[in-house]
Amino acid sequence: MSFRDNLREAIEFAGLEQKELAYKANISLRNIENYLRENASIPAADKAVQIAQALGVTVEYLVTGIDTPAKPSVQFIHGSDNETQQLTELLKKLPKTKQRIVMKNALNLCEILKEA
Repeated sequence: MSFRDNLREAIEFAGLEQKELAYKANISLRNIENYLRENASIPAADKAVQIAQALGVTVEYLVTGIDTPAKPSVQFIHGSDNETQQLTELLKKLPKTKQRIVMKNALNLCEILKEA
């Protein structure tokens, strides 16, 4: 897939409008629209980083469509208990798009539980 296709998918997944992405990435709406046009070029590295950060994806994903797995930031994810290890293995078997959905929902749930 192209940068344009990956960008479209990431915008859709994030549930953002183009103007919302432009605001979050601190890039003009016109530039976002240009990146989504047929035969669009890949933005400069600094703009790609701003877009990726606003969408919660990597620049590598936007350019190649491949999401390199991030190292877990929480130590217990390394399988210190059986349930966590099972969950991690099940998650690895899902397609990347479904992994993102599960992770987004898990993060939202953690935020809700943290506040409770």
